[in-house]
Amino acid sequence: MLRSIQQRDLDKNRWIKISMAVILSVICLSMVITLIPGLVGGAVSTDSPDTVASVGGQNISVVDVQRQLDQVTRNQQVPDVLRGFYARQVLDQLVFQRALDIEADRLGIGVTTEEETQRIKQILPTAWSGDAWLKDQYASEVQLRTGMSVPEFESALRDQMLQDKFRQIVTGGITVSPAEIEQEFRRDNEKVKIEYALIKPSALASSVHPTDAELAAYFAKNSFKYQVPEKRSARYALLDLAKLRASVPVSDAEIQAYYNAHIDEYKVQNRAHVEHILFKTVGKTDAEIAEIRQKAEAVLKQVKGGANFEDLAKKNSEDDGSKDKGGDLGWIVEGQTVPEFQQVAFSLPKGSISDLVKTQYGFHIIKVLDRETAHTKSLDEVRDTIVPAIRDEQVNTQANDVSNQMAAAVRQSDRQPLDDLAKKFNLQLGDTPPASISDPVGTLGNSPDLHDALFQLRPGELSQPLRLDQGYVILTPKDILPAHQGTLAEVHDRVLSDYQQEKSIDVARSKAEDLAKRVQGGEPLDKAAKELDLEVKTSDAFARTGTVPDVGSGQQLQAAFGMTVGQASKPVQLGENWLVYRVVDHNSPNPDDLAKQSKDIQQKLLQSKQQAAYEAFKNSLEDQLRKEGKLTINADAMKRLAPTS
Repeated sequence: MLRSIQQRDLDKNRWIKISMAVILSVICLSMVITLIPGLVGGAVSTDSPDTVASVGGQNISVVDVQRQLDQVTRNQQVPDVLRGFYARQVLDQLVFQRALDIEADRLGIGVTTEEETQRIKQILPTAWSGDAWLKDQYASEVQLRTGMSVPEFESALRDQMLQDKFRQIVTGGITVSPAEIEQEFRRDNEKVKIEYALIKPSALASSVHPTDAELAAYFAKNSFKYQVPEKRSARYALLDLAKLRASVPVSDAEIQAYYNAHIDEYKVQNRAHVEHILFKTVGKTDAEIAEIRQKAEAVLKQVKGGANFEDLAKKNSEDDGSKDKGGDLGWIVEGQTVPEFQQVAFSLPKGSISDLVKTQYGFHIIKVLDRETAHTKSLDEVRDTIVPAIRDEQVNTQANDVSNQMAAAVRQSDRQPLDDLAKKFNLQLGDTPPASISDPVGTLGNSPDLHDALFQLRPGELSQPLRLDQGYVILTPKDILPAHQGTLAEVHDRVLSDYQQEKSIDVARSKAEDLAKRVQGGEPLDKAAKELDLEVKTSDAFARTGTVPDVGSGQQLQAAFGMTVGQASKPVQLGENWLVYRVVDHNSPNPDDLAKQSKDIQQKLLQSKQQAAYEAFKNSLEDQLRKEGKLTINADAMKRLAPTS
């Protein structure tokens, strides 16, 4: 009768779409799951060029992988650059499922019809009326919810239920001991504070001053890196929009007509210009809200006492969008904010400050800077905005007309003198300095159309009018400088920059080693750093899961957690940067928090251990099949699933 549905049964209170079975679960996690080591690499040829893999004598073809990939991604836009990666994830899962089938046969493990039926009843209860199976309803539900046929649907469920059985077998006996929980608790909650000097090569590059001989020697050794690309200069004729705009008159009649046509744009709603200080209470407990209210009342007292509102907002407000602006929300109109906020903002006199206002977001202190009642702005109020708008319309119309005439003239002859065109259309003539394909073309800018025209035109040939920020331009190549091996004089600045960058890495390492040696010898970090022209900072207390801004993560500073207060580190390389630090505080976790966090820590550790065990099982199973010659991968066929272009 029924044969199966696909579902991850990790949570009895939820079910996942059938199409998101074992294959889709891997795809959804594709950015964090790595391929099984050796699965695609070191591949062995299979019998057919269309066979991507062979598992226990059963072939997986390019078509099989493609079909599954299309099924999984049917409602998604997958970038071409990621399609090959997704295909490998699909192949990974198909191979594992076949391997699991082999192991299930060997061990006599299977999924019974009764088990399948019970699972389907959990997932699609509408396919039953009491104990009666509604065949047509079932088929309709499968198609509607998954986009699969019934056989595909049921096959997917069998695969997933088999995986669930193996997962239970492999991970069912895994436990987490109290000692492991306590150890993880300490790892999560132990904090250290450090004072440190971060030595950045990028900040030291400008201090590297090579002699002419050193720079020449560096250039001689690396001259192959300094090719000078083809450069071209141009002569151009520009229809300058700024000059055209300055010559366009705007009459009072035109201004009045524009105002009348756009009168709705000049209607102003009731609005208020307000600032606020927000103390968030979203997601807080009653006890926490009470503490937040006390803090808000203390700030309100300062405000009422004459303290600067904007300074207090920058220091205390939790509205990231306005705190840096002193709490300024700008002009708000009626209906824009929640009712409690609006009622105060539109009732307080200008210049007044509210008491605490409670909304769904938290407690607000509101200051009304200004308020306007609904009205229509007069012509005099908006005249200065109308004149540029009219002028822009007229300039665009005139410029489009002239550019069309310019284009027609070039189509008649693209080798006529540029000076004649400039005279005919009152264009501004000019010349650009030599530029490569990636350089700005003088003052004309850096648009792709400009570069395409300059580097595709032949000498003496005119471009069609090109639209730039300045206006419309016609250009023609003037001088062409072929690509060549650069001389030191031509590429001096690039050579100097590269030399400084390379040597600054050595300077940074040397400074770090010198600083660490002096600090470990007992010299205060700040004193030693100052003599080496380095800045010392002190971090906030951070855990292994935390970070030190501009430095790195707690994991990168793992050694600090094993050091005593006052102990200095060896030089630590973080990318190109170097770090020397000293532990200034070491906070042990509060034992009272262990009971509060114990359950979450236990669950986290259990999931981690179960996942590791299941991954080890997968790897072991596939490794065994390889040794037995029952698992081969066709790398050439795999390439067809990941085109390079």
